[in-house]
Amino acid sequence: MVGLLALTCAVAVGNIYFPQAVSPLVAAALGTSPDKAAVVVTATQIGYTAGIFLLVPLGDRLPYRRLLVTLLALSGAALLAAALARSLTQLVAASVLVGVTTTSAQLIGPMTVGLVAEGRRGAVMGTLLSGSIGGMLLARAFSGALGERHGWRAPYLVAGLVVLCLAVVLARALPAPPAAPAAGPPPIPLRSLPVQPLRLLRAEPELRRSACYQAALFGGFSAVWTCLALLLTGPLYGFGPQALGIVALTGLVTMACTPMAGRIVDRHGSDPVNLACFLAALAAAAVLAVGARGGTAGLVALVLGTLLLDTAMQCGMIANQARFYALRGDSRSTLNTGFMTCVYLGGSAGSWLGLQLYRHAGWLGVCVLLALLTAPGVDTVRRARAAKHRG
Repeated sequence: MVGLLALTCAVAVGNIYFPQAVSPLVAAALGTSPDKAAVVVTATQIGYTAGIFLLVPLGDRLPYRRLLVTLLALSGAALLAAALARSLTQLVAASVLVGVTTTSAQLIGPMTVGLVAEGRRGAVMGTLLSGSIGGMLLARAFSGALGERHGWRAPYLVAGLVVLCLAVVLARALPAPPAAPAAGPPPIPLRSLPVQPLRLLRAEPELRRSACYQAALFGGFSAVWTCLALLLTGPLYGFGPQALGIVALTGLVTMACTPMAGRIVDRHGSDPVNLACFLAALAAAAVLAVGARGGTAGLVALVLGTLLLDTAMQCGMIANQARFYALRGDSRSTLNTGFMTCVYLGGSAGSWLGLQLYRHAGWLGVCVLLALLTAPGVDTVRRARAAKHRG
């Protein structure tokens, strides 16, 4: 069951990231510029942010099986609609729907944490996160290779069919929801669920801190990966869309790093991991800047820099989720909603800012943006640790 849920996380998260590799193909096929076609990536992330905010809190109220299967079915339909789009406007609209409905991974995490014993939560969360990492990285390679051979519509078509198959499998495999308790606090009205994440963000300083840390990391991460496709397929390197997927595959190393980060969090808390992640992201900005030179040295720098950045982002996710999941056991989906909404707002902003800077300042401008987003985190974490020691 954990393996099946990890696969679902991989597919759901992959649907957010595979458009990054095919945006140059979309531009050529629909007769638009590459930077305009890259708006598809931002549209998917904006939809995903909206879906997290509006739909994930339902995990604290509705049966998980019904909710997961429904969202997967809608996501599959939206992916098929994207594959049939005849204009960039239609594709952007379908991409927003894909983002809104492909929030399954954000429901699976809180659901699984609530179902397993406390002593196994770290291991299970590590497995689910490994699935998400694999989906994020393999999706770029999959879509780049498939799109280069069969056109940009093929990845959307295959992804839609896979998601619909998963919906059928999970409808049969997931256990029935437990019976509701005979007594307990009255449930929050459905109309009030969308504002609950905002209330928790206001009430829980540690949730706000986790969200700000990860939004900064993910903003820089999104800026780099959105613009990397333009760099690799542009005149400096002249590669095809498949090159982005090959570079992304090097990030599979992070699947081995996340369990180690989880063990460090268990022993020493989240702050040391957060500090290491911000320092690693700053180092990644310096390494990635060498990629502006082109040639073999530049390509090696891009591979090493993205590997360092991917590791920082994923390990930061473990540290920050561990911090806020411990706050309220009865509101994990809502806590995750507040956290992930902030994270993907940061990612959407990072993608947009990265495109603007790439248009006006080139690749070096994107690297400066990564440094500016993550440098303040180093001082913030140090101050938080010092305040805890004084306390």
